Amino acid sequence: MAAVVTLHRREVPAHAAEKLGVFTPHRSLAELDAMGKDLRNKCPRRAHAEWKAPHNRPDPVHLVEESDKGRLAELVPLRHGRMLQSPFTFYRGAALNMAADLATTPRTGVRVQCCGDAHLVNFRGYATPERRVVFEINDLDETLPAPWEWDIKRLAASFVIACRDNGLSESTARDAVLTCVRSYREHMAEFKEMRALDLWYADLEAEKLISNIKDADIRQRARKGLAKARARSVLEYDFPKLAHATGDVAGIKDNPPTIYHFRKRGRDEFSAAVREAFANYRESLIPSRRTLLDRFEFKDIAIKVVGVGSVGTVCGVILLMAAEKDPLFLQVKEARASVLEAYAGKSVYPNHGERVVNGHQLMQTVSDIFLGWTAGKLGRHYYFRQLKDVKIKFAVEQFGTPEMLLFAEWCGHALAHSHARSGEPAVISGYLGKGGTFDESLAQFSVAYADQTEKDHAALKKAARTGRLKVLIERES
Repeated sequence: MAAVVTLHRREVPAHAAEKLGVFTPHRSLAELDAMGKDLRNKCPRRAHAEWKAPHNRPDPVHLVEESDKGRLAELVPLRHGRMLQSPFTFYRGAALNMAADLATTPRTGVRVQCCGDAHLVNFRGYATPERRVVFEINDLDETLPAPWEWDIKRLAASFVIACRDNGLSESTARDAVLTCVRSYREHMAEFKEMRALDLWYADLEAEKLISNIKDADIRQRARKGLAKARARSVLEYDFPKLAHATGDVAGIKDNPPTIYHFRKRGRDEFSAAVREAFANYRESLIPSRRTLLDRFEFKDIAIKVVGVGSVGTVCGVILLMAAEKDPLFLQVKEARASVLEAYAGKSVYPNHGERVVNGHQLMQTVSDIFLGWTAGKLGRHYYFRQLKDVKIKFAVEQFGTPEMLLFAEWCGHALAHSHARSGEPAVISGYLGKGGTFDESLAQFSVAYADQTEKDHAALKKAARTGRLKVLIERES
């Protein structure tokens, strides 16, 4: 009989639990550290420096087309248009492309709960239920147990591409990678020394991060931005922007092509299916959260196009009201198979929404209180969370050198903490060591992969020019 373990109130086979990053902490810290050092023989740290496209590398445009499958056909040209804007927007939308490339790179065999799409734009500030603001990775649609190297490599390369997009120097781009990876390495060394519960409870509180900023001007701007985010209420800011109300009737405003209502044939059937899916989502919440949700009445739902990588998947915004001046916006996002599955193994969860929810709970210190999942009648999987709740998105495209280096420090720290929560930090830290060998290797890799991304972006532009891909360019508002 196969061994089973209990995980998140579910019995799963032991081999599946191993995929989730479950480990048995019965070895001493010194033994775990030694295990990490021994991995250098299997996978030298300098081996991570190389990137050269293999001779059988898939056509990058073909992978974009593969990723298009199953998306809403009317939104696919908009997805292409956003990816065409720059090599950086291409990179953000091409998680599948990089997953295929990362699968060919060296790895230690150590797995953690990975983000799967850990570029710098996916790190944000948000409010905990206690109303503290923390800084963590935010978008986990691709989350899956996988090699830890894949996340740090995608994050590191994103800094080179973002620096180039902002017109910053190659030396700044290299310094950003070194800063990010050094932060990851040094904080992983700190996490290995912490008690299990202390590590689990730790977080990157915005107030503390801001107080440690050395540049007075940046520190002042960061404090103003944090204060503004905290003061912005859903009722006074988001509700007038996204919704309208006339007496007892409230609804979401149309703003095509990014926000619009389903108006095709079968609208009534669509509405009924939505309400059924919402009822099933409610059942995924713990009883206390259901009680809170039940205070609100379902008012409206609209399609809402978000980001770059998610364009074309079924994403929507739901308006609920507890009273005339008491709104709640929920975001519902389609959860498809992770881009990592073909290379790291399938998820143990039958519903990809559940996969995403559990990824949030493993990688984030505190997850949204309305985080839950469901499935639609047509077989699509979804997860839910609050749309607006003191979420701070950083204007990465406006970063100069000081801001980019500071953000690199924060992102490396946050990713190390997310990985340490589900993996074994002592093994990873033992492998990384105290010197900069791994940092230098990833700096070299990131520059080479940024060059590759520019070539792939050029291939996408050519496919658009020749008519191979349909493209919709958004008008500036």
